[in-house]
Amino acid sequence: MKVIQQSYEILTDLSNPIKILKDIERAGRTCYKSENNITDDSCVKFCKMLCERGHEAMIEHSQLSVKFIVNRAIANEIVRHRLFSFAQESTRYVNYSKDKFGSEIKVIEPEDLLPSNSSIYQFWYDSCRSAEDAYMALLYENVKPEIARDVLPLSTATEIVVTGNIREWRHFFRLRCDIKAHPQMVAISRKLLYDLKSKIPVLFDDIVCS
Repeated sequence: MKVIQQSYEILTDLSNPIKILKDIERAGRTCYKSENNITDDSCVKFCKMLCERGHEAMIEHSQLSVKFIVNRAIANEIVRHRLFSFAQESTRYVNYSKDKFGSEIKVIEPEDLLPSNSSIYQFWYDSCRSAEDAYMALLYENVKPEIARDVLPLSTATEIVVTGNIREWRHFFRLRCDIKAHPQMVAISRKLLYDLKSKIPVLFDDIVCS
């Protein structure tokens, strides 16, 4: 069993964030029939205006894809955002006993149970290890992965690609960066939000974490 930290990877190319803003401006100015006001840098001011006025329908004309590596419980919360599109690692078809997976399962380390030398951390670790043993034993007995997976813990790591428009991402951050959300959800959501603030600030700078 391999213990890993949750993480994310932005799949959308953000090397030229101005292009995203220009696409939004081009769509948004159709409403006002002000396309003649488009200049090389007008998109920044225009997109900021949209966010300030709450005219967020226009920022649906852009999208962002992110791959998360989180535990199954956090993935279950992410997929509740129904306006996103998802592609998730399937435990029906994946067989973790195979060499390509290192013949082991991966689990996400629960930050709230650290340090790793504490008794509560050991309780968690032992339960995951027992689950892995049961999973592998079932596979050894020729039980299909889609059945054997029933013994896997919620801590099991999963990869999930999430794609959605910027408006839905803003909604996601407002909910998932809030202190009332699950601690592991808050941790990864805030890291992603701060990353996006640095890359395309005009679309995310106004979102404040409580």
